[in-house]
Order: sequence, then structure tokens, then C-alpha cells
Amino acid sequence: MNPSLICRLALAFGLAASLGNAAFAADPIASATGAGLPPEVAAAAAGIDAEHIRSHVRFLSSDLLEGRGTGSRGGDIAAEYLAAQFALAGLKPAGDNGSYLQKVRFAGTQTLTTTTMSFVPNEGEALPLKLFDDYVVADQSLAESTIVDAPLVFVGYGIEAPEYQWDDYKGVDMRGKVALIIVNEPPSTDPKFFKGEALTYYGRWTYKFEQAARRGALGAVIIHREDLASYPWSVVKSSWSNESVALADDQRPKLKAASWVQLEVARLLLALSGRDLDAAIKAAGTREFRAFDLPVKLSATIESHVRRFESSNVVAMLPGADKAAPRQAVLYSAHYDHLGVAPEMTGPPEMDRIFNGAIDNATGCAVLLELARAYTSVKEPPPHSVIFAAVTAEEKGMLGSKYLGEHPPIPAGQITLNLNFDSFAPFGVPESVKLLGADRLTFYPSVEKVAKAFKFTIEADSRPLAGSYYRSDHFSMARVGVPAFSVSLGDKYVGQTREWAQEKSREYTAKTYHQPSDEFRENMDFSSSVEMARFGLALGWEALSLPKSIAWLPGDEFEATRRMSERNP
Repeated sequence: MNPSLICRLALAFGLAASLGNAAFAADPIASATGAGLPPEVAAAAAGIDAEHIRSHVRFLSSDLLEGRGTGSRGGDIAAEYLAAQFALAGLKPAGDNGSYLQKVRFAGTQTLTTTTMSFVPNEGEALPLKLFDDYVVADQSLAESTIVDAPLVFVGYGIEAPEYQWDDYKGVDMRGKVALIIVNEPPSTDPKFFKGEALTYYGRWTYKFEQAARRGALGAVIIHREDLASYPWSVVKSSWSNESVALADDQRPKLKAASWVQLEVARLLLALSGRDLDAAIKAAGTREFRAFDLPVKLSATIESHVRRFESSNVVAMLPGADKAAPRQAVLYSAHYDHLGVAPEMTGPPEMDRIFNGAIDNATGCAVLLELARAYTSVKEPPPHSVIFAAVTAEEKGMLGSKYLGEHPPIPAGQITLNLNFDSFAPFGVPESVKLLGADRLTFYPSVEKVAKAFKFTIEADSRPLAGSYYRSDHFSMARVGVPAFSVSLGDKYVGQTREWAQEKSREYTAKTYHQPSDEFRENMDFSSSVEMARFGLALGWEALSLPKSIAWLPGDEFEATRRMSERNP
């Protein structure tokens, strides 16, 4: 769609209106100056506007955009809108062929309701399952119809981690079989063993499916447990009732049946085998565990609608003052996609089937756009280049950012920091932040200095089992060595108790996260987004002003990749 048309649509939604800023906890000029920003940059930070953010969120989460599904009409409109806003801000295009769009080729699979699945014991009656209520499944092989009739093997957490002397697949030939896997990773309080209570990438569902496929499995079934997954079954249901997406050119092994089942379904499955699920999970938490065959087959007929399509990352750049090739560029990112329109599932009677994604992640995109406007309002160029990227397909497994990391506009070794913005709850003026992964960087003392200037307390991860560091787009950049973390809200707001904020967060996760109820409302308080944008500007400018590039701390899992990228720019 023509960017000028998007601009006219935006104006129709009142995007040109700027009604003034909300009240904030501190003088923004004083905070920005205290963080070390030059006067003109501090003034730009102070000019970040809550009503601009409100207008961007209103448009990006409107029904017109139909939930911004990856590869959908609404998703394409969102991309064009973001490109138009970058152009209006005066940024240079950094996508394909002199444009703002970086095209990404995808393959999509929509599981049809004619799909059936059951567990069939060697003796006795089968356990039939109900799609979406008991299980979800997707065929990664891109076949329109697949029949799976294969024995199940309980492989514990499904992890092979040599650095922790851990192998759930030891002695097992998975070819022609289906892996039954516990969500998350072995329990630990030892920071040297799977990082203690903090989830590593080994606990992510994406790794579990990838590893099962590498081991030759036909399929994999993850057992959902809300306390371990950190989100309810409704999130699995809403996410997997929509289209599953993969990079079209990804040649890695794929599963014919990538599935999740409810905890109680798994309990019945183990009972069919004469085993107790809780006992099996406890045994799987030790190095002595060995995978075992179940006297049960997975029987499934998976019917899918398959399509190949393109979606775009939106990438722009503000050139820096450095005359040679940039060496310390800062990359700001946010994902613009959401879950689109649910084909079958409906929410409460008052809700439609559109997953509007107002908080997740129209708020992050609005912050990205305000940052672009703030940077370009400064007359002098920044010390080094600044890249702005609104990425697609985060909800499909962070695929847009994965592609961006593998095809950055400048070499990854020349990017000193990625700051990512993903979901800002409109709960009021923040007094604390969470910066998961920032303490893994040589940049952390600067982070602490900037947070102090903004009077922000830096909070530890309150839900380490959620594995938040591996669940947002900054992880895609970290995987190619770029020092990266997300800027997130903490659990303390002006005038409210910590318990109030935590309850609001729990309520959001239970009732709004990945639900059609994540809609724009006029009474939303976007002061939190304003403060995160100002904080992000100060962090980015600090990184741009350092005498040398940021590095991972010695021994970090991404340190070697970073060194390699710097040697091979």
C-alpha cells in the first residue's frame, strides 16, 4: 500500500493530534541532563509526547489492521504505516533496494479443524483428544495432509547440554518416534547449573522442537504446566490456533507433528502406560534419568492449509557523525506483528475474534516511532549511526528479528548495542525497570548511572522461570553476538504499592495477554511508554558516546560469537 495513503489513514484516526504530555514523576530535562545527555538531546527527550504514543497505538491496534497478522493485509498496512512514519521523521531507508522494507520469505501452516489426534495404547481403548481444548498441533513439514502413527518416548526435558553434563536423549534412537517432553528445564538453584532459577534457551519450547527434529523424531509433544511455562493454557491455545510460520528457506530438520498437550491429558497418557506423571517428572530432574518407551502410540491425521508469502521488517537509519564505516551503531527494535484474526476460537461475547495487540506490541512500536522523532529533532548527528527496526513475525518465534540478525543493514560486529521494546502496560508513571540481560554486558555500570538519573530502581527478574531473556527479539541479535537486552517496566508505579502492580500484571497475563481483549482504550495512561522512551534515548546516547564498543562479560554464552563478528565485519 502507498505510504502516502497510510499517512492519510493515520490522519483519519487523529494521529496528527498532540494534546500535551501527561504529568510525570520527575522533570524530564533534569533526568536527561543528569543521565549525561547534551542540552539539545535532553530537550529532545523531554519532547517525547504521550499523545503521539496514544495516537500510534490507537491506529496500530485498530480493527482496520485486523490484528497485524504476519503476512496479512493488516500486517502489511502496519509495515507501510511504520515506513511512512520513519520517512516523515527524516530517517534514511535501510531495507531492500533503497526502501524501508526488508522482505522476508515465509511458509505458513494453518492447522484445520478436521485434524484429529489420539493416544492409542498397545492394549485397551484409545484416548481421543479435542483440538485446542486438549492439544494443539502444527505440521512443520508443510504437507497439506499428514498421518502420524508412531510410538511415544518420554525424554524428560528433551535437552542435550554438554556444558552441564546433561543429555536426555542418551542411548535413544528417535527415528520414526514421537518425543514426549516436559516444558521448561531441570529444577535448580545453582547458578552454574542451567543458571539456577533463571530459564535458559534450553527451556524454551522452540529449542525442544528443534532438538527433537535434530534427533530424527517424527514429532514432539510438550506437556504444558502453567507454573513452569509461566502462562496459562489459554495463551498456548490462542497462539497455536493461528497460523504457524517458518522462514521459507530454513533447511533445518522439521517435525511432522509439533504439539502441546494439557497437563491433565499427559497425566492420563502416563496412566495408560501404568506410570505416574509426577514421579516421572521428578525422575527427569536428575542426571541419572534415562528416556523410556511408552506402550502408547500417537495417532494423528493433521490437515493443514499451507501458503508461501512475504512479510517485511521495516528498517531505517540515522547516519552518525563518524566519517568511516560505523563501528558503534545502536539498534532500536520493536515487533509490530500480532496474532491476526482467530479462525475458529471466539472470546467472551462482548469481544470479536481480532487480536488487536494494543499493549503487545503497538506500545513498543509507538515508543520506537517517538524515539525516531526525538533523534531527528536534534540538529547535530549522533556520534555514531542509529538504526530503527520494526520487525515482523515475533509471535511466530521471533522470525523477523532472526532474519534481521542474519541480514543486518550493517555488519553485526559494527552494532554496539540493541535496545528492544516489547509491551508497556498503561498502569501509570513507573518508578522501577527490568533490564534482563543488561548485567551481562560491560555497559551495565552506564545502565545503572542512567537509571539513577531517572530515579528508577532496577529490579531483578520476578519470574526467572519464564525465561524472558530468550522470549523477545533482542535474543535474535544476541545470537549473532550483538550486546542486547529489552527495556521493560518494573513492579513499582508512582502512588501505587508493589502488590497492586503485581496483581495488575497477573490480571493482564490471565485475561488480556494474547487475547482479543488486548484492545485500545481511551483511558489508557501512556506515561509509562513516555518514560521508557526517554530512558531508552538516554541509554542509546550513552552507548553512542562511549570510547569503545560494548562487550559481553567474560564467559558469557555470546562472548565468542561477538569476538568472531568483530574479527569478520
